Amino acid sequence: MKSKKYLASLNDKSVEELNLELVNTKKELFNLRFQNATNQLDNTARITEVRKNIARIQTVITQRVKGEVGKKPLSRAARKKAAATS
Repeated sequence: MKSKKYLASLNDKSVEELNLELVNTKKELFNLRFQNATNQLDNTARITEVRKNIARIQTVITQRVKGEVGKKPLSRAARKKAAATS
């Protein structure tokens, strides 16, 4: 699947490279929105794809900052239990 390959490539990059890619992706989203507003964009699904890629990049950056890379996400019950004890 394409998104899994993209996510794997994001995990191989450093935080600085991820920040640079985030800036470039946000610029691409701006350009796509501008093209859409002027009726020059043929593939409008690309906007959604770029938005999801921005979210993926931000998620990886957040995981790196918190040191959560490689950890399994908690289930809903485990999150409620952890929130109740804190």
